Order: sequence, then C-alpha cells, then structure tokens
Amino acid sequence: MLRGSCLCSGVRYEIDGPVSDMTNCHCGMCRKAHGAAFATFVTSQGANFRWTRGQALIETYESSAELERVFCRVCGSSLVILEPGTGDVFVVAGTLDEDPAIRPSSHIFVGSKAPWLEILDECPRFDEYPPGKEPC
Repeated sequence: MLRGSCLCSGVRYEIDGPVSDMTNCHCGMCRKAHGAAFATFVTSQGANFRWTRGQALIETYESSAELERVFCRVCGSSLVILEPGTGDVFVVAGTLDEDPAIRPSSHIFVGSKAPWLEILDECPRFDEYPPGKEPC
C-alpha cells in the first residue's frame, strides 16, 4: 500500500496495488501545471486508487479531451491525472509519502521540453507518447 497527500495534507489518497511505469513528462501542460522542468508520474490502475480524505477539496481541470488534472483547491498541489478512457490514474510522484520502489523508465514529450534543460540520464526519450501508450 502506498499513501500520498497534497501540500496542506487536506487531501489524502491510497494505492492498494502495484504502481508501474514511472515517467518524466516534459510537455508544456505538465511544465506549467507543476511549475517545473518536467513532472514525474507513476501509473496506477483506477481500481487500486482511492481518496481517503478531503474529497470536498478536490478540483479537476480538463486539460485535453483525454485527460483530467486533479488538484487541491486549498494549496494548489497537483495530485493525479485521470484518463477516463482507460481508467488509469497517473499519480504525481512528488505527492507520494512513501518510496514507490520504482524509478523513472523514460522521458516523454521531449520534443517540447524546456530549452534550458539538459537531460543527463540514460532513460529512453520519446518526442511524444511512447509507442502503444497513446491515450484513447
């Protein structure tokens, strides 16, 4: 079981099952939503993810036709991205309260990364989504 929370701890969640596919996303939307050079996510099956506190504090923003970004309306912490078409939940790794025991496996949307960032690790890089990972 993994637990996570927002900055003000008003919203909490649990993941009861394995997480997979830790990814660094460099798309412009993630950079703006997180105020950083990239955002790191772990993937959870929707059936394994649940809110345990602060559901009334949750806001969503439909950032594209396929994705909904979820954040705390009090502190502004980005928490997850929902992909309704697949049921997957992309959990913002920085909100995890525990080590997920996996490490980044790739960089995605490198084609639109911040021009001042130099990627120095050996993880595979994709200009957009990796083959077979496109949202529905």
